Amino acid sequence: MASYIIGSTPRSGSTLLCDLLTDTGMAGRPNSYFRREDYCWWAEQLSVSTADWRNEHEFDQSYLTAVLQQGAAGTPVFGLRLMWESVADLSKRLDTLYPNLGSDNARFQAAFGTPVYLHLSREDKVAQAVSRLRAEQSGLWHVNSDGTERERLKTGHDPVYDADDLSRLLTELEEHDECWNRWFDEQEIEPVKITCEGLVADPQATLAAVLSALGLDPAVAEAAEPRTAKLANRESCEWATRFRTEQHTTPT
Repeated sequence: MASYIIGSTPRSGSTLLCDLLTDTGMAGRPNSYFRREDYCWWAEQLSVSTADWRNEHEFDQSYLTAVLQQGAAGTPVFGLRLMWESVADLSKRLDTLYPNLGSDNARFQAAFGTPVYLHLSREDKVAQAVSRLRAEQSGLWHVNSDGTERERLKTGHDPVYDADDLSRLLTELEEHDECWNRWFDEQEIEPVKITCEGLVADPQATLAAVLSALGLDPAVAEAAEPRTAKLANRESCEWATRFRTEQHTTPT
């Protein structure tokens, strides 16, 4: 089975890209199947028993089998979204299933075939930090293209500007993106590089490029329609401008 892994960081457009790939009907159904906090939820959705967590090997094998089916969605291609903070945990779990392999990439290949890696990053890290802080405070992470709520993780509150929290998130996002860059170098991987800005500006062109990299028909991208809308508003821009002014930073 062909496969791909989207390596990214939160609020970089990964949901938009996952939607576009899923909607082609031939590139699997990528999602964050190996986010530590979501294992129980996904296990329930995929009918994987969690009756005995002590037998991690048995659970991990059953879970991987179910994820491979879910992430392919009846197509010959498996898709996975992977945030940096999930890499080490996933590699450790796969090491119990495929021992004595010398690298993360070797373990990923054993589990998922030989993946095409897509590195999705956001050039404007200040805007990314603003987006993440507002989502964390409000609880609203995504809206549909018609403006209706799509994903709310909690009942939050109206966003409040906090320079310290923005600085913390900015540092984390920059570090995680650099971790991806180092990891690709260490694993001797040449990823397909995608930016959030390019994806938002021309989703069809970005999707076509990804499909080509996967050996699929790029013409399918012409009919693609985004299912999500941007959450950024005037206040988001004001926060970014204020933070840059206070921190003496400039947009990248």
